[in-house]
Amino acid sequence: MRNLLIIIFAFSSLSFAQLLGPKLVTQQDEYDFGDIKQGDKVTHVFVITNSGGDLLKITNVKASCGCTAALPEKDELAPGESTNLNVTFNSAGRFGKQKKLIRIESNDPDNPQVIVTIKGNVVLSDDESSSYPILHFDQTKYNFGIVKEGKVVEYTFNFENSGNSTLKIKDIKTSCGCTAALVSSEVLKPGEQGTIKVELDTSNRKGKMSRTITIKSNDPKDPTKILTIYADIQQ
Repeated sequence: MRNLLIIIFAFSSLSFAQLLGPKLVTQQDEYDFGDIKQGDKVTHVFVITNSGGDLLKITNVKASCGCTAALPEKDELAPGESTNLNVTFNSAGRFGKQKKLIRIESNDPDNPQVIVTIKGNVVLSDDESSSYPILHFDQTKYNFGIVKEGKVVEYTFNFENSGNSTLKIKDIKTSCGCTAALVSSEVLKPGEQGTIKVELDTSNRKGKMSRTITIKSNDPKDPTKILTIYADIQQ
């Protein structure tokens, strides 16, 4: 009778574990590389464990960017077994704060997709940082104050290339058809200055409003600058 109870208990335990199914667990959800020198490749290892009661099958691993490669050492894990997920980030052509997601898909019935994250801050080497262009505005906001409806008002923003290589203005976009922006020059040598004339057409507008002008350049540290204009339109 005692042996029968042991057999029944063992069978019940096994059946319960199998009913649990596979379960994918990671030891950490995020890893921060800190500062990364531009051009370097960095790698972190995430540990994946099957904490369930049945065979875990990793069916797909996909990164959110082509700059990131993710490869598990094994794609099938028995209950209690672990494997390494090697994630490599290539910082070539990147700059500033980076955050990439890696999606791990499996046959875990409760959580078929698990996401882990890597992040870091890509910095230039000493040689590169001494030779890049810098787009500098003496101001990035202007308030027209009270403007009579129907009037076209304008303001000129001044900027300078305060870096050590040629600055190129790649694109200028306004947030509204009522706003126009004209740049004096799209290419500036080190030390040269330029202007962006902004016009605001207040026709059929009323009340307080704000509009933005987005400037994209080859300044690697700050490739996107935003200018903001304000007005209080009255009849």
